[in-house]
Amino acid sequence: MEPPATRPVDAYRARLCAAVAYVDAHLDEELSLDRLSRIARSSKFHFHRQFSNVFGVTLHAYVHLCRMKRAYYALAFRNARVIDVALASGYDGPEAFTRAFKKTFSRSPSDIRREPRWEALVETFAPLTTMRRQMTTEHTLADVRVVDFPRTKVATLEHRGSPKRLGETIQAFVARRREHRLPPRSNATFNLVYGDPSEVPEDDFRFGLCVATDREVKESPQGLVASEIPAGRCAVLRHRGSDDHLGSTIRFLYAEWLPQSGHEIRDFPLFFQRVSFFPDVPEHEAITDVFVPIR
Repeated sequence: MEPPATRPVDAYRARLCAAVAYVDAHLDEELSLDRLSRIARSSKFHFHRQFSNVFGVTLHAYVHLCRMKRAYYALAFRNARVIDVALASGYDGPEAFTRAFKKTFSRSPSDIRREPRWEALVETFAPLTTMRRQMTTEHTLADVRVVDFPRTKVATLEHRGSPKRLGETIQAFVARRREHRLPPRSNATFNLVYGDPSEVPEDDFRFGLCVATDREVKESPQGLVASEIPAGRCAVLRHRGSDDHLGSTIRFLYAEWLPQSGHEIRDFPLFFQRVSFFPDVPEHEAITDVFVPIR
């Protein structure tokens, strides 16, 4: 049987998504209307309206928010120098960058380095998050692998409470692994996903941040706790790009692959392995392997 023909509305949307992909891959460059409209196979006189009417955010706002998000994360998680972040964001120097940054966040880059405000950040980036959640990741059944995951000792810092404050726990986790000299290049990063933040009450949200290590880790109330990811069979599917549309990869595993696989769920949470992550790589190049424990 021949595959169904692509609907005109899907083809139209795909052209605009091609322009979005180009923006994500070229944030360091000048992004002209002429160039982006050509990529979308559209007229430059109409492209702005097409973009905002389909995605609910203007092209200018999308580019600006992407650049500011990368800047915020570099300052908060990597303690990057303001001048380096300014140049990477396309500014000639820190003065113009600082003005744009303060206009977006009502705080200076130096303030963010000292004390990020994660709950406010969620609100600032809500238009970006909403837009990206419309952009599903395409998968096929052949993309899913069944593997025997080995028993893996990890040191874990657990987040409990509002997902809007997860950034605070991530920041603490980064600091703890630095203290224990457990860098991502030599010690794999995992996340234990105990529930969907869109479905559980904020106070009940729970999320584990883990680093693989066989070393003894000194435990403390605010520190890392020794635990493990048990050995067992898992379905694994690779997700590329922003966490904002990670949900589409998870839905594919549960709604498409699992009913046709003949497997049953094993009694252990969904978990991620962060193969490469933002802001160390551009957001569209981030790689997350999604594991569903099965039997």
